[in-house]
Amino acid sequence: MDVIKVSKIIKSKRKTIAIEINKKAEIVVKAPCNVPDEIVWDFVNKKIEWIKRKQYLVRQRNNSKIQREFVQGEGFLYLGKIYKLNIVTDLSSPFEFKEDFFLSSSYVDYARDLFVKWYKENALSEIKKSVEQYAFLRNLRYKKVRLSSGRCRLGSCSAKGNLNFNWRLIMAPQDIINYVVVHELMHLVEKNHSKRFWHKVSELFPNFKQARKWLRDNAYLLDI
Repeated sequence: MDVIKVSKIIKSKRKTIAIEINKKAEIVVKAPCNVPDEIVWDFVNKKIEWIKRKQYLVRQRNNSKIQREFVQGEGFLYLGKIYKLNIVTDLSSPFEFKEDFFLSSSYVDYARDLFVKWYKENALSEIKKSVEQYAFLRNLRYKKVRLSSGRCRLGSCSAKGNLNFNWRLIMAPQDIINYVVVHELMHLVEKNHSKRFWHKVSELFPNFKQARKWLRDNAYLLDI
C-alpha cells in the first residue's frame, strides 16, 4: 500500500470528513470532532489514488509558474485579459496603462515594483466598487476594505467586519472578483461554510460553483 504523509488533521464541528490538497501539494484532512482517528485514516486510505492525482496536478501547476522577465512584448493579466508590455524611451512617467502596459526604459530595473504599485491602486478601486454594489443589494454593513499581500488567501472577513482582499485579485476576470467579494460579504452574517452560507452566496452570485472551479484551475496565474 502506498504511504502518504498528512500535513495536518483539523477537527471541528463539521459533519463530514474532507481532504484538501493545498498550494504546496500538502494533504490537509478536516473531520468532525467525534470521529475516531482510525475512521479518519480509513477514509484517507480509500482516497489515495485521488490524493496522488491532485498532488500531481498541483506540483505540475507549481512547476509551470510563469517566471517574469519584464521584457518587450511580455503579457500581463489585468481583469482577466492579457496586455502586452511595451518598453519605450519617450514616456512622460515611469509606468502607464493605455490599452497596453508602457514602461520607461529608464525604469526597467524597477518594473516589478511599478507593476505591483499600479495593480494595488487599481485593485483597491475596483474591489471597493464591487463591495459597495453587493453590500447595497443585501443592506450589509462592513467597516473597512483593505488590501492584503499574502499568497495563500484572496480574501478574508475579520471578526470586526473588516474585509481584506489580495491585490493580485485584480488580475482575475471581473466576475471572479465579484465572487470573492460576495463570499467575504456573506461571512459578515455566516462565519462558517455551512449549507446556509453557500445558499446565501448563491442568492447573490448564482454561478459561484463555476467561479470556484475557475479559481482552483487558474489561481496560480494571479501572480507577478
